[in-house]
Amino acid sequence: MEHAKIGQNSSNNLHGIMKASAGALAAPAPEEWDEARDEKDRELVLLIDPRVLDRECLARSLETQNPSLDIFAVGSSDEWHRIAGGRQPKAVLLIVGSRKITEQGICNEIHDLAEEFEDQPVIVIADTDDLGQILKALEAGAKGYIPSNVGVDVAAEAILLARAGGVFVPASGVLAMRDVINSNSSRVVGLGNLFTAREAEVAEALRRGKANKIIAYELQLCESTVKVHIRNIMKKLNATNRTEVAYKIREMQS
Repeated sequence: MEHAKIGQNSSNNLHGIMKASAGALAAPAPEEWDEARDEKDRELVLLIDPRVLDRECLARSLETQNPSLDIFAVGSSDEWHRIAGGRQPKAVLLIVGSRKITEQGICNEIHDLAEEFEDQPVIVIADTDDLGQILKALEAGAKGYIPSNVGVDVAAEAILLARAGGVFVPASGVLAMRDVINSNSSRVVGLGNLFTAREAEVAEALRRGKANKIIAYELQLCESTVKVHIRNIMKKLNATNRTEVAYKIREMQS
C-alpha cells in the first residue's frame, strides 16, 4: 500500500511537471495579448514634484482618469535620469505649487526643462491662474499651464492636448488677456479724438512711463520717429515735458 501511494504521488508529480512545462512553452492567452498591447500603447508622462505624497496622489488620479497615461513620478529631473534607463517621456509635468513663476529660480527651471526635453512638451501645474504667471511660464518654454483649481479630467485632457502639439491655458487666463487687450484698445480709441492713431499709441506708452527705445521697439518705429510723435503730442496737449504729458493723458482717461 505504501509503495502504491508513493507511485501515485510520483505520477501526480510528473503530471504536474509536464503541465507546468507545457504552460511555460504555451503562447499567452488572448487576454494577455490585450494587456501587453495596452501597456505598450500607454503614454509615458514624467511628473516632477519634490513633494512625495502630492506627486503620488496626482499620478494615481491621472492614471485612474485616463488609463492611457503612464505617470512616472519623481522628485527632480536628476532623479529621472538616474533611473530612466534610456526611456523618453511623451510629456513632462512640472509641479510648482504655490511658488511664483516670476521668481528667477522657477523660471530658469522651466526653461532648462524645456531645453532638456525639447522634443516633449513641458506643462506647468501651479496653484494660481494669474495671467502674469501664465505668460511667464509660456515665455520660459512651457507648452501648457494647468492651475490646480481645475479637475483631474481637465488636467488629463490638457496633457493629451500638449502631446498633440497644442498649448493649454485656463479659460480664466484667456478672459483676463481679453480684458487687458480691450482695456488698452479703449484707451487708445479714447485718445483718437485728439491724436492720430500712431500718436495715440505713443501717448499711451508715455502714460505707462516707457522709454523712447522701448516704445520704438514695441511699435516697430525708428527712435527718431518716436521723438517726432512725442513733440506733436506735447504741442497738442500744451505740455512742456513727458511727465506733464503722462499726467494730462491720465486726466483725459479718468
